[in-house]
Amino acid sequence: MTYAQTLHQHLIGRQGSRRDLNTPALLVDLDALERNIAAMADRARQAGLALRPHAKTHKCAAIARRQIEAGALGVCCAKLGEAEALADAGIGGLLITSPVVGASAVARLAALAARSEGLMASVDHPAAVDAIAASGARMTVLVDIDPGLHRTGVADAEAAVALARRIEAAPGLTFGGVQFYCGSQQHIEAFAERRAAIIERTDYLKSVIARLSAAGLAPKIVSGGGTGTHAIDLELGVFTELQVGSYVFMDRQYEECDLTGDGRVPFETSLMLDARVISANHDRLVTVDAGFKAFATEAGAPPILAGAPAGSAYHFMGDEHGCIVPPRGERPPELGEVVTLAAPHCDPTVNLHDAYHVIQGDTLVDIWPLEARGRSA
Repeated sequence: MTYAQTLHQHLIGRQGSRRDLNTPALLVDLDALERNIAAMADRARQAGLALRPHAKTHKCAAIARRQIEAGALGVCCAKLGEAEALADAGIGGLLITSPVVGASAVARLAALAARSEGLMASVDHPAAVDAIAASGARMTVLVDIDPGLHRTGVADAEAAVALARRIEAAPGLTFGGVQFYCGSQQHIEAFAERRAAIIERTDYLKSVIARLSAAGLAPKIVSGGGTGTHAIDLELGVFTELQVGSYVFMDRQYEECDLTGDGRVPFETSLMLDARVISANHDRLVTVDAGFKAFATEAGAPPILAGAPAGSAYHFMGDEHGCIVPPRGERPPELGEVVTLAAPHCDPTVNLHDAYHVIQGDTLVDIWPLEARGRSA
C-alpha cells in the first residue's frame, strides 16, 4: 500500500472528502480522464488506426487497463522497468520504446518476454539484436528509425534494411515493423507549422518503408506519433498505431498548442494538484505547500486552475513551497485554503508522486498507485 493510500483510504467515498486530503495531493478527475480516453479511441477508430498509448505519461495499471478496455492494443513503456511493473499488474501488449542494452537488462527482457504475452522491443543496433537473440528471448522486435533528433534510431534506410534482415535471421526473434517518434515536433504551437514539419518527416518515413518493402521486409507495424501530432498522423495514415500519451491528462505545454487546426482543445485537463496555503503574513502573496518536489520544473510554473483570483500567478519558492500572487487590488487566498494547480509537463510531474487521488466532483472515489513510478532502469 502506498503512503497516499495509507493516509487517505478512510476518505474514499465520503462526500466532499477532497477538501480533507493532506496536501500537496496529485489528483485525477475520473470523468474527464474517461472522456479523454474515449475521445482519442473514437478518433483512431474512425480513421482506421490502432492505439498503443504511451504509459510513460501515467505509469499506472488502472489507467492502462481503461485504455485497453476502450480498444487499445496495449501500451508503450519507455523503460524495461516500466514494462515489468505493468506486466506484473496484468497489463499485456507492451512495447518497450527505448533500446534495452547491457547483459543484466537483456536477461530481464528475456524473462519478461517469457511471462508477458505480446511483448515487443525496439532496437537500433546489430549488437543489440545479437544480445537479445543470445539471451534466448522469443519475441517480436521493431526497428527504431531516427526521425532526425539523433537520440535513438538507425540513421538511414540502408541501416534499417540491414537491421531488419539481422532480426529475421536471429533465432527466436521476429521482425515486426518500425518505430518512428518525432518528439521534437510534438510541441510546435502553430498547427500549420507542425503539420508541415510532420509531413516532411512522414515523407522520409515512407521512403524507409519503401526500401524495406523492396527488400521483402514490408513492416506490418508502423508505430509512432504523439498527442501533439495525432490529428496530422491520423490524416496521413502511414502509421498503423499511435503512441499517444499526454492526451489522457493534458498539461500546460499541450494546452498552448493548436492540436487540431481549428483552435479547439479536444481533450480536458484531468490531472491537477491541490496545494494548501500554509503561510499568509503578507498582503501581496501567500505561500502554498507545493514546490520543486511537487512539479517538474523544466517547463515553467504551473497554471492556477482554481482557489485564487483570476489572473493570479504561481512562483516556485523552493523544494516544498510556492507562492500565489494575485493581481493588484485583489486579495490572495486565506490561510488553510486550497489552490488547484495544473501540471506544466505531466510525465515528469507524475513521476514525483506515488499515487493518484481519483476524484469525482469534490469526492475522493479511489486511490490508484503508480506502479511504474521511479522505474528508470
